[in-house]
Amino acid sequence: MPLFFLLLYFNLSTHESLCRLKTVYLMRDGVSVEDAVDLLTYSESEWKGNTTKSTLIRKGYTKVSERFQGLRRVRGDNYCALRATLFQILTLSKQVSTRLKNNHITSKLLANEDMIGRWKFPFESSTKNTTADTVAQLKVYLELLRDRWQAAVEARSAEEREELCQQVFQGDEEYSLLEALKFLMLQTAVELHLLMEESAASVPEFCWLLFARDSSSCPGTFLKNHLRHVGFSGGLEQVEMFLLGYSLEHTIQVYRLYKSDTQEFVTYYPDDHRKDWPCVSLVTEDDRHYNVPVA
Repeated sequence: MPLFFLLLYFNLSTHESLCRLKTVYLMRDGVSVEDAVDLLTYSESEWKGNTTKSTLIRKGYTKVSERFQGLRRVRGDNYCALRATLFQILTLSKQVSTRLKNNHITSKLLANEDMIGRWKFPFESSTKNTTADTVAQLKVYLELLRDRWQAAVEARSAEEREELCQQVFQGDEEYSLLEALKFLMLQTAVELHLLMEESAASVPEFCWLLFARDSSSCPGTFLKNHLRHVGFSGGLEQVEMFLLGYSLEHTIQVYRLYKSDTQEFVTYYPDDHRKDWPCVSLVTEDDRHYNVPVA
């Protein structure tokens, strides 16, 4: 990706932002999740100086270091929230989401030609796929996600899981899995929207924010105006992080470093299943780019 477009993406205005951009830009070719580096060393090298923001971010990293020692840098494109979460899922998860096993709901959604026909795939040719092509492709992606997730759960050691992740996150396969995650999000959005219409009291609070937007008043417009653009022209918004957690049946714990002096320093997506869902952790400096902490 040209440096000019990376500058636009990160909205750079200071020298310290340029230093962080350089780190992302120089990631090894073909590797989407780097090997772990010492967390505090990374903090000191990336956030030098005594500006208010640098001091705040370093303070956040110091708090994170009370639990985590290392940090894996994640490729900084518009897929990074999905990529970082999927990496943690494959590294730590002990169970596959039931949403990947509910073939009836999946088949019903795939049969919605008007909705699925709007899907947009990475690296697709200029020739428009037919809806049948899109359905077939999504089925393959979902099966691949289920297989990789199950293989990670059944791995006999941390080394075996690491090897699986190395295979996934340095090739085109990862984009297939990330698109499968987006499909699970759409599937969950459809289910929650139906619940809202049947009984408003039975849905989590974030649904009201998700579907209160003029651009996503229903699952169809959510797909058209938001989800299909994730990975291309935009990343996940905060309310969509809640939806991602629900789709994976995992709580996503995010250390938001620029809020290290507030009660929002640690945010849970979602926050209503912390006792009964497994938890994975991410680190963000700005709610746009996410990295992976290592215990």
